[in-house]
Amino acid sequence: MTYLSPASPAAELLGPAATPASITALTHRLGLDRPFLTQYFSWLWHGLHGNLGVSYFSQIPVSTSIAQRLPIDLSIAAVAVVIAFVLGLSAGILAATHRGKVIDHVVTGICSLLLTVPEFLLAIALIILFAVKLRLFPSLGYVSPSTSLTAWFSHIILPAIALAMETAADFARQMRTALVAVLDENFVTGAVVRGFSSRRVLFRHALRNALPAPVTALGLHLPRLIGGAVIVEMIFSLPGIGQLALQAAQTHDIPVLQGMLLTVIAIVLVANVTTNTIVGQLRPNSGRR
Repeated sequence: MTYLSPASPAAELLGPAATPASITALTHRLGLDRPFLTQYFSWLWHGLHGNLGVSYFSQIPVSTSIAQRLPIDLSIAAVAVVIAFVLGLSAGILAATHRGKVIDHVVTGICSLLLTVPEFLLAIALIILFAVKLRLFPSLGYVSPSTSLTAWFSHIILPAIALAMETAADFARQMRTALVAVLDENFVTGAVVRGFSSRRVLFRHALRNALPAPVTALGLHLPRLIGGAVIVEMIFSLPGIGQLALQAAQTHDIPVLQGMLLTVIAIVLVANVTTNTIVGQLRPNSGRR
């Protein structure tokens, strides 16, 4: 897409005072006047050898830029996944065990509402409440955990909550649907008839059979959480890979865009493999197959 775009990275790099001759010379020096396939396979060959190129604008290796920013997104995503799993699991179980009752309708309604609330609106609401009104957490910036674990957590908790709510709502809905279906199965009825307590039936028999579907849904959300929402990163002034990708797109920094694309593909693949492995372990008798 950047190859087909009429925008010129050389013109962006040289600025408005650049002459056509200087733009042409820089375009040739960057290799952007070569055929598309030649450019692509040259980048791919170097990428397979661990060289993702250098940013046109910062002159920093792409792999270095990604390595500096990716831990920020990974830490926020990890906290967001924990929040989404705990809230989604609790809400889903609560709704399923009270199906058709007021609690079920309240939980389902809240989940539907959270799925429609934009992340940036939720982020602003969190800043107003917890940073401005209550002054419990900072609203901007990032601190490395190696500097201060407490400061790191206080800076990422609000962005993590903002990113986690949609995932938690989807997880809760999937959990509620799957658990209701499992609770109607014959083996659950049999366990109740044999005198097992409702808690044991729920947590030792029904829950494991209901978890694969919501865990799969959580796995599908994982790449988005790691990539981060660009607007949320802007609101909290987080120097994550979402902002890196946005800046590269705005300046037509092709090496950074290609490196980011490769990183996102790797994240999706790892997330899918991890999710499939967990789901396989959750299936009954999976270890004896």
